[in-house]
Amino acid sequence: MSAITPTTLPNVTDIEAAASRIHGVAVRTPLITAPVLDERLGARVFLKAETLQRTGSFKFRGAYNKISSIAPEKRAAGVVAFSSGNHAQGVAAAARLMGMPAVIVMPRDAPTAKRERTKALGAEVVLYDRTGEDRAAIARKIMDERGATLVPPYDDPLIIAGQGTIGREIVEDLTRLDITPDIVVIGASGGGLAAGTSLGVKARFPETALYTVEPEGFDDTLRSFKSGKRESNPNLSGSICDALMSATPGELTFPITRTLIGKGLTASDVEVGRAVRFAFEELKLVVEPGGAIGLAALLAGKLDVKGKTVVAILSGGNVDASLFAQLIAA
Repeated sequence: MSAITPTTLPNVTDIEAAASRIHGVAVRTPLITAPVLDERLGARVFLKAETLQRTGSFKFRGAYNKISSIAPEKRAAGVVAFSSGNHAQGVAAAARLMGMPAVIVMPRDAPTAKRERTKALGAEVVLYDRTGEDRAAIARKIMDERGATLVPPYDDPLIIAGQGTIGREIVEDLTRLDITPDIVVIGASGGGLAAGTSLGVKARFPETALYTVEPEGFDDTLRSFKSGKRESNPNLSGSICDALMSATPGELTFPITRTLIGKGLTASDVEVGRAVRFAFEELKLVVEPGGAIGLAALLAGKLDVKGKTVVAILSGGNVDASLFAQLIAA
């Protein structure tokens, strides 16, 4: 594994460049509030609604920032990515906007809705067995055969910077309200969202406490914070949070999250399901399990937030109708 030097890591200047690049293409999603949530938690809570983002998740930001930066002479060969669904759709949509072909390597157990939407966006989908095959190796083979450019799900400076525009927008919106957040909670898998958002938030609010949130049993980031090195999950599936199933924190993302965040939480599938139901009933939003995990941690009382100003990111809304129906009816 190659060594990481400070020059390989993105910074606030890269986020500013990404913001300019995605302006007018990505949606500037709102920070929403709900009196019922504030009353329940005894806090002032803001939710960054990336469920309303293009393709239904934050992933479009990083994908477009990366793909639009590819040199013109390399665009005809297209792009290749591996993803359980949200990054797949973000890459497919960004590639289509740039007039480039896209191949997406997806696990066979990815939600049907995510697979079908990826195909509908014009991408070629190659399925693999999450527990028995190496998605990165499959993607590399396609790259070698076609000369395509890899668009990683999180471990890339342009991807991280694109996701960092979320933190930038949070900062701008709260600054206009003359509000400083006490706490920001961010769902974590490979760490692209957490790394980018922490860069954007800490640039303006260095005293704000940040926390990652992961599914119980898939807390590689939390364990990595504790050990100081990148830990791995023993299992690659087994949670309803399909969007949060990366095996280990990223080589680029972890140095950022370890420095700027360093604290983590977990939420069970039951707690996540309750958050999905709460978002539907009280906020009138469709949020996928992985996208609701930050809200789940707050609703489950994993943090003492009474009297504080808190931000949670609703990172995606791409959920199979059958699972969604089960969760909201539970």
